[in-house]
Amino acid sequence: MPNWLPHMYDTLMKPLERLKFRALRKGIIQKATGEVLEIGSGTGFNFPLYKNADKVIAIEPKAVMRDQSISRAKESHVSIEVKDADAQELPFADNSFDTVVGTLVLCTIPDPDKALYEIKRVCKPNGNILFLEHVQMPHSIFAKLQNWITPLWKRMCDGCHLNRDSLSTIKKAGFTIVQVKEYNSGFIITIEAKNED
Repeated sequence: MPNWLPHMYDTLMKPLERLKFRALRKGIIQKATGEVLEIGSGTGFNFPLYKNADKVIAIEPKAVMRDQSISRAKESHVSIEVKDADAQELPFADNSFDTVVGTLVLCTIPDPDKALYEIKRVCKPNGNILFLEHVQMPHSIFAKLQNWITPLWKRMCDGCHLNRDSLSTIKKAGFTIVQVKEYNSGFIITIEAKNED
């Protein structure tokens, strides 16, 4: 990640948060119940939105972003513990969490298949999986544009892939899709799934 990006992340994201993402985050986060794992929690934009969880363990591998998230953890209505961990190697026992949450994170994980395997392992049977992601758009012209931009975008934005098909990856991991909602011509999606075998 460029050294400036973690420090500027909140500033860059605030306009997008006001216009779109905060409302979408709120809709997803309020469905998180019980013991919750949030992967790639970043600077903690989700933290003040938790209302129905008993406790949240939030993992973030980047120290600068973890440090920035602490103040937001204090604003939360529920207990939030922020840990240094990688979604590809979760340091938790099998069947530990009732809900797993990820917002704008599958785009940057180097091996999303491995991360989803780990999420499946630590999520309880019939547990909830909640994602807010940007994905490859269904319209072929826009999809080609995303493919063209992605190599440069990845270098500038911490390995973020503009063109991942995260919904297919989640299905392939064995989760049962409950609901998908599309926004901005399919560029943004929310996904609700169950950890059913």
